This record gives sequence, C-alpha cells and structure tokens, in this order.
Amino acid sequence: MVSEGKRKYFIKYILLLITLIAVATIAACLGAVKISLHETLTIFLSKIPLIKQLISTENISSTTETIIMSLRLPRIFMAMLVGAGLSMAGVVFQGIFKNPLADPYILGISSGASLGAALAIAFGSQAIFFGFGLISLSAFLGAFIVMFLVYFIAKAGGKLVTNTLILSGVAISFMSSSFISMLIIASRENTTRIVFWTMGSLTSANGTKILVMLPIIAFGFIFLLAFSKDINILSSGDETAVSMGINVNKVKFILLGITSLITAISVAFCGVIGFVGLIIPHAIRLLSGPDHKHLIPLSALSGAIFLVICDTLARVVMAPTEIPIGAITALFGAPFFIYLLIKNKKKVFI
Repeated sequence: MVSEGKRKYFIKYILLLITLIAVATIAACLGAVKISLHETLTIFLSKIPLIKQLISTENISSTTETIIMSLRLPRIFMAMLVGAGLSMAGVVFQGIFKNPLADPYILGISSGASLGAALAIAFGSQAIFFGFGLISLSAFLGAFIVMFLVYFIAKAGGKLVTNTLILSGVAISFMSSSFISMLIIASRENTTRIVFWTMGSLTSANGTKILVMLPIIAFGFIFLLAFSKDINILSSGDETAVSMGINVNKVKFILLGITSLITAISVAFCGVIGFVGLIIPHAIRLLSGPDHKHLIPLSALSGAIFLVICDTLARVVMAPTEIPIGAITALFGAPFFIYLLIKNKKKVFI
C-alpha cells in the first residue's frame, strides 16, 4: 500500500509536470509572430520518432517551423534549465545557512560573473573561443574566481565559517559592483549592453549552450538529491549534524561547490536573474514542508515553470522590444513572495 504522504507528493509531481508541458507549449506559441496552438503541437509531434510519420506539416511554412524549433524552443529549454538550477541552489543555500533570505547569489558569484562579462563587453566581446563568446567564458571565469576567493577568506583553522562566508560574499559583491560602475563610465558606448546583461536575458540561448548546461544541471540535481538527508540535518543546526556523525565542513564545502557550479553556468550564459532562487524554494517549503528529498525536485520543477513564464512575458509584453528577464522576475516575484509570507505566518524550518 502506498502511504497517503507519498500519494500526495506523487500528485504534486504529476501536476507540476503537466503544468510545465502546458506552459512550455503556450510559450512556444507566443511572441512577435503569433503561431497557433494547432501549428505548434503539429510541429512538436512531427519531431517524435514513433509518430512523426502520422503527422503532416504540409500546411505549415518553413519559417514558422524555424521560429518554433530554432528560436523559441532553445529559449524555453534554457529557461527550464536555469530556473531549475537556480531553484535547487536556493534550496541548498536556505537549508545549510538556515536563512530563508539566502539565495544562489549570496556568495557574490553573480557579481563576479557580471564583472567578467562587463570586462568582456568593454574590451572585446566579439571574440569566440571553442564555440562560445568571450562574454560567457569571462563571466564563468569571473564567477569561479570569486567563489574560490570567498572560500579562501572564509576558511579559518581548516573550518568553513558560515558568517564569514556570507559577509565576504557581500563585500566582494559591492567591490565588483563598483568596478562595473567604473567600466560603464569608461565605456559609455557599451553601457546599454552591460546593463542589459546584468539584468539577465535568454536571447543567446542555443543548442550548444543547452548541451553544456544540461549535464551540469542534471548532475547537480542527482548529487543534491543524494545529500538531501544531510541537508535536512544541517537545517537543524551544525551541532546536531556533528552529533549524528556528519562531517559538517566537508559536506558544506561539497554542497557549496556544486551549487556554485550551477549558479556560475547559469549566470555565464544568461546573465543575472534574481529572485528565482529566493522565491521558489521558500514558496515550495511553505506549501510542501521542509523535507529536502521532495523539496529539491519540487523546487526544480516550479523554478522551470516560473522562468518559462517570466521569459515569455519578457518577449511579449513590449514586443518586438524585449524586457530584461531579471526585471520580470523581480516584478512578478516580490509581490508573490510577500503574499506567501502573509498567508503562511508560521515557522517552516525543522
């Protein structure tokens, strides 16, 4: 017999999967060029090996198919991956720091990536290395330089001091922001590009980036899920974790390394997209409880749905002009977060 608790979680997973598929399909229809739901579904079904022989696309223009398959679908997949990745990272940060306001950018990773990208934009953004633009590579490098710098500052006597870790991340964020401001002033012709990148965008989504990001996000998901019990215990406090035989410093270092990798690749490819890793994990925790065995996958699915919706709004609200997705996530996310806090005034951490 399946327990009532497992049945409820199973229903939640199914509902979120159905919602994700529905949202992705609708998102593919919307844009500067409107495409009907029938045409979109026909194109999708014609790509499925077992049934494509039964689907006719004769009445659908090649331009319409190109828009769906080459432009919109990569953005939708990228939004799913980034939303899922940032949400999973947010779950871990909030769990191990025991702080509902913690998010994937708390270590200054986003500011390091932003500085790397700003440098690339100001001094040679057209360069290509191994099929990737210099902006993405510089952002990824900047994120990891900051990550290792923060770890080095926070480590004392062989231990990772959480408060120092957070404070050093905040300090480096401010320092990086000041350098970015200087670059904006020194390179006025690139001001718009730098500002737009620091507010996040999925315009550069393509198959190559998705193939790079997919195994990282998938590996991160499996790895974090395997550590779900440890995160549950860490959420109760370091003393409790030590008493239960967990090597707190080692586990935290591993978890922060994985979440930093997920955050770095997301920021490097899409810019800074705030609120996803803050709102989604906390909202799911309020609605479904603190068990990370379910909190991680539920947050990943919800984050994917949330970011697909936000990216669709970024594309269609002022079409053909595109709004930075970071502005949409902040505008859409902050009121929702406040609403959940008001509605669920209770302690949500174990």
